[in-house]
Amino acid sequence: MKREAYAAARSVSPLVHAYFARRIEKARRLTPENLASLPSAEAIEAMIDAAFWASLRREEGYQPKISFAFLSPEEAGQPLLFERSMALAPAALTRVARAVERPGIHLGVWNGGEDLSVWGATRTIPRYCFVLEVAAPGLLVVKHHSGDEAGKFVNVVLLEGDLIKLVDEHASETPECPELLTSLLGFQSSTSWADSVNVLVRLALSMREHGHGGCLLVVPAESEAWRESIVAPVAYAVSPPFSKLAQLNHEDASPDELGRTIEWVAGLTAVDGATIINDKYELLGFGAKIARRPGFEQVERVTLTEPIKGHVAARVHPDELGGTRHLSAAQFVHDQRDAIALVASQDGHFTIFEWSPCESMVRGHRVEALLL
Repeated sequence: MKREAYAAARSVSPLVHAYFARRIEKARRLTPENLASLPSAEAIEAMIDAAFWASLRREEGYQPKISFAFLSPEEAGQPLLFERSMALAPAALTRVARAVERPGIHLGVWNGGEDLSVWGATRTIPRYCFVLEVAAPGLLVVKHHSGDEAGKFVNVVLLEGDLIKLVDEHASETPECPELLTSLLGFQSSTSWADSVNVLVRLALSMREHGHGGCLLVVPAESEAWRESIVAPVAYAVSPPFSKLAQLNHEDASPDELGRTIEWVAGLTAVDGATIINDKYELLGFGAKIARRPGFEQVERVTLTEPIKGHVAARVHPDELGGTRHLSAAQFVHDQRDAIALVASQDGHFTIFEWSPCESMVRGHRVEALLL
């Protein structure tokens, strides 16, 4: 029987094709070397359709997590080549998924004949290569490499069932867009993956990955005022401050060592309470309980934004964002206006809280679409 087509694939493929065509053409005018081939709208639709149905299948209870890259074997450096190309079909993709589930490994898809086929796997892809990742059952992410050798991937579109979310590449141009959000967007950030703001990006990614939820408070290194918003004593205060992350951020450290330290610090956010670091990335404590600062009012409204096309900022009560973790983080930023708070929910939501001087209120940026 012929399977039903995934309707969202047809709806979104022309938009994705136009995005990659625009990006690749712009890059070609600046630096034409090592640029990816542009997939047709039909090829994009076919890959999204196959990936969606593969994501819903099970192989001995295993949920497939796969990443596809549209490129020829010649564009892939030293790829792993199959003797016989594999059909771009859900059943075949589910069977091979476990072999390529590690981060950074992509199944190579190309026009081998009349139809698309999978020719092997690769860890090396050219700039602006179309990448499609199966993140969870029914949840797909279209992305591309940021172009920097050590850079992150830039998310372009999220598809969750019949829901299509186009990431707004101009969201970083809005007033008071925080550096962290600009870096997560990746479209127009001039910072590299190794720059200090991206330590927070990587902490955010790791916080979301551990799946337990968590809160990370970033406070000024030159002030102790944040203590007025924390119940004393901090359950797991650190003295002297743990400075390894700060040192690695300023040294020519190996990516592996920096990555392990980031995972270590992010893992502390799984403990009930907030983890506190300063803006030099020194760890001050974890398991901290947030309290309203003396003399400050209860936070009643937060401006909620999301870097998705068509999203309109709304003013909501912090309770609408999640549970007590979100409410206490919003209160902390309301009372400590030179701090920011990163909050991960167990359900995958992720919010950055910051103070907006123009609006005189807390802003919450919902950014899980950028962290997949």
